[in-house]
Amino acid sequence: MAAQTLSKSDRILRQTIIGSRRLSNYLIATIVTLGGIGFLLSSISSYLQVNLLPFAEPTQLIFIPQGLVMGLYGIAAVLLSLYLWLTILWNVGGGYNEFNRENGTVKIFRWGFPGKNRRIELTYPIEDVLSIRVDIKEGLNPRRALFLKIKGKNDIPLSQVGQPISLSELENQGAELARFLGVPLEGL
Repeated sequence: MAAQTLSKSDRILRQTIIGSRRLSNYLIATIVTLGGIGFLLSSISSYLQVNLLPFAEPTQLIFIPQGLVMGLYGIAAVLLSLYLWLTILWNVGGGYNEFNRENGTVKIFRWGFPGKNRRIELTYPIEDVLSIRVDIKEGLNPRRALFLKIKGKNDIPLSQVGQPISLSELENQGAELARFLGVPLEGL
């Protein structure tokens, strides 16, 4: 929830969750696309003996095995970049958390991949919320996240996937949400 927008009234708290439309994903998809196209053009240049790249001389490559392998790497990179661009286009993981005291519901909404489960929508009564849990794991792959504990259900993640947010920000968000819902804050 680090780069989210938050709208709050005294009765409704809504947190917008950024999905795959983050700057880092755009940069990675662009780099993979350009690299894949470069490898493909090198392979084609090697095969046709016509230089299609202005900054290199791939006609010097022998097509079998070097040009062929570069073509395979290029195809793999272009397919990976297609997947990345489609994930960004579909905004996988984006959505919102809405806590509504007017009608007594908690609504968690996320976009998934296309198909019958594209819309992931969970709605629970506020009375079923047991607590807000803070999950902190440090180390090589740190994780800092907020979870919603519901009676009889698994914990539901409320934070967006991405860079870990600061401990103070996580604590403030968890405390604000717990205060708004009138439930305890666990894990600190």
